[in-house]
Amino acid sequence: MAAVTGEPLIRKKTRIGNRAPGHASRMRFVAISLIPILSLLVVFSLLPIGIAGWLSFHRYNQLAPTAPWIGLRNYEFAFQTDPFFRNALENTLKYALVAVPVNIVLSLPIALGLNQIKRFRAVFRTAFFMPAVASAVAVSLLWTTIYDPQAGWLNAFMNQVGLSSQPWLRDPDLAIWSVLAAAVWQDLGYNILIFLAGLQGIPDDFYDAAKVDGAGPWQRFRGITLPLLQRTTVFVLVLTMISYLQQFTHIQVMTGGGPIRSSETLVLYIYGKGFQDLQMGYAAAMSIVLMGIILLITLVQLRLLRSRWEY
Repeated sequence: MAAVTGEPLIRKKTRIGNRAPGHASRMRFVAISLIPILSLLVVFSLLPIGIAGWLSFHRYNQLAPTAPWIGLRNYEFAFQTDPFFRNALENTLKYALVAVPVNIVLSLPIALGLNQIKRFRAVFRTAFFMPAVASAVAVSLLWTTIYDPQAGWLNAFMNQVGLSSQPWLRDPDLAIWSVLAAAVWQDLGYNILIFLAGLQGIPDDFYDAAKVDGAGPWQRFRGITLPLLQRTTVFVLVLTMISYLQQFTHIQVMTGGGPIRSSETLVLYIYGKGFQDLQMGYAAAMSIVLMGIILLITLVQLRLLRSRWEY
């Protein structure tokens, strides 16, 4: 019949404006669905960043009638004149660079252990996660009691084993690390669950094949678990670093930045300048600096730890 009529054997596809039927309505539905999320993003993220950026170029005091433009003076004062800013920045970086590896080194082995447990796994998982959902203020008060020089059980334990008591939160050399221990203890459960989810996503066939080839536990961990857990590790590393760079509650409750500003982080210093000294313009400038540091560190982490794998 095709030879008689001359019709082609392959018919041309009918297109309506180069789009499949219903494409416009689907795109309209997606756009409408995104409006609430985008509105929240603009109102609670982009707008505050814009306002902070504007304030950082002004000498703004909440009680003053005017806010004169001063250009980059707030930034110049922070980096060239203010020693407390540099101290807070050093404490923040020191705190984060120690807390992040400690958190990951502790959470990953625990997740590996939980992944091997079949019975009561949910019970252990809940037990580890409970501190993560507790109030940071409550956890800080709990650890303040533990560190109490007179009635704290930590010093009592040290005395029992023949060691001397320590002023954990009153010693400039110990305060920030004592707070770090409390923060890591609370945050550990969240990363354990993330690592556990990543481990459960690795097919058992890989481990079975490695066992057949004679690979031991360490070889399986190094050759299978670590490579296939890289994306999860990057996710945990980035989120944990951002969290510790913004550390506030534990330090505010446990030490208030003391003694002698030895545990004062940048967020705590920003809070003091903005809401206690009423130097909101200067506080906004430091907030922009902190945001830039977090963004830079995050981009470097993603760049260095980026991996491509599939299975």
